[in-house]
This record gives sequence, C-alpha cells and structure tokens, in this order.
Amino acid sequence: MWSGNNIYWKKIILKKLSKHILSFILCTNKKLLAVVFACFIFSSTQAQLNRVPINLPKYDKQKIHFGFTLGLNSTTFRVDKVSNFKSLDSVYAIEPKAVMGLNLGIVSNLRLGEHWDLRFIPALSFSQRNLEYTFYYTGNTGDFIVKSIESTYLEFPLDLKFKSSRINNYRVYVLAGARYAIDMVSQAKVLNKDKDIVKLKKRDYGYEIGMGFDFYMTYFKFSPEIKMFNGLNNLLISENTPFASPLTGLKSKVFLISFTFE
Repeated sequence: MWSGNNIYWKKIILKKLSKHILSFILCTNKKLLAVVFACFIFSSTQAQLNRVPINLPKYDKQKIHFGFTLGLNSTTFRVDKVSNFKSLDSVYAIEPKAVMGLNLGIVSNLRLGEHWDLRFIPALSFSQRNLEYTFYYTGNTGDFIVKSIESTYLEFPLDLKFKSSRINNYRVYVLAGARYAIDMVSQAKVLNKDKDIVKLKKRDYGYEIGMGFDFYMTYFKFSPEIKMFNGLNNLLISENTPFASPLTGLKSKVFLISFTFE
C-alpha cells in the first residue's frame, strides 16, 4: 500500500515538475524570440538608414557659403519702474505686451572646423512693442491706454555655431553670440509736444542664444531655428511725461523663429 502511494505521489511530482520545466522553456523561448526579433528589427532599421542616399556630400567642406533667412519675431520689453510709480500721475500698472513681426536676412557662414562655424547674418527686422498703462483717478474712474512703439531695425548679429556630427542628412546645432542693431525709424529726436510718445534710443545691443536643425536637401540645406535675444542697453529716453516718468529702464527681449536656406 505504501509503495503504491509512493508511486502515485512520484507521478504527481514528476507531472508538476515537467509542467513547470515546460513553462520555463516556453517562457525562455518567448523572451529569446523577442530578443532575436528586436535585434532583427534594429538591424533592419540600421541597414535602411545606412542605405539613405547622402545629399550634398561635399557641402560641409566648403570654407564659405551663403544663403538667406526668413523669420517671425515676438518682441517685447523688460520693464524697470521707479519704486513709487503708482503715486505718479495716478499710474496703477504698466505691462509690456509682445507683438509679432518679420525678419529678413542674408547668411554668411565661415567654416572654422569639423564642428564649428562663424555666422554673420545682417537682417532687417520689422517689430512692434506695446506698453499697456492703467490709470486710476478719484471717483473710481480710470483709463486703459496702449502705447505702441514701432521699430525697423538693421541688425548685425555675429554668432558662434557648434554643430553635432552629421547623421545621414541632418544634424543638430546650438549657437551663441552678440547682436548690434540700429533703429532706422527711431523717434529719439522727435519733439514730444503732446507728451504722449515713449522715446527709445536709436541703437541697441545684447547677446543671443539659440538652437536648430540642419536638413540636407537635394539642392540646398534647410535649417529651422529658434533664438532668443536679450538687450543690454537701456533704450528708454527719460522725459517728464505721464508715460516715461514712471519708468527707469526698457530693455529688449526678442524671441525669433527663422527658416534658413543655404
């Protein structure tokens, strides 16, 4: 009787053990197949990438090349106010608001090395900045006045560009540099008889940083780019007017999206 029970339990144990072993083998095989399949997909993808025809293979060996750029800018101010500005002429608040504008430029690129370029892009920038004034008077009455300041800048940015290694027909890059600009429609010398003009200095300068992508097309290189400019020059011309006296400084802040063709 005991020997029969032993045989019975041995069969049960062997059956369960074989079941676990089979499950383990199947699970292991699934994982192995998954790994093999992933390796196959990766190898196929790499093979396809390696078969991509390289556009403009000698482009990056050129010492100098040229192009043009089109862009949209969003221009505003960094505003500095006097400490007690709310007590001046019933001014309650002053807020800068960005307005969209247009940039047109010519690209000059000097190759410094495998990963470095020096770029000079003189551009014409059409921009507008708004200052929103809120005035409160006695009797709970008030005014909301928007002062629009239009500018047409002739810009001279000089940037150092660091670019990654080329991967097939694209690469990524970052850049940083300085910009000098002249406002060709500045009202700095206009007589402010009505005291309703916020005057800005004619010249501006500051630093800029940005990033973008180079896409090598069949006949040209296309580069979408984003860039930010921070002015260092205080553009405000101080005057004893309701719109200028509450301010101590106005500095440029520009966000630019551009598309370059080289």
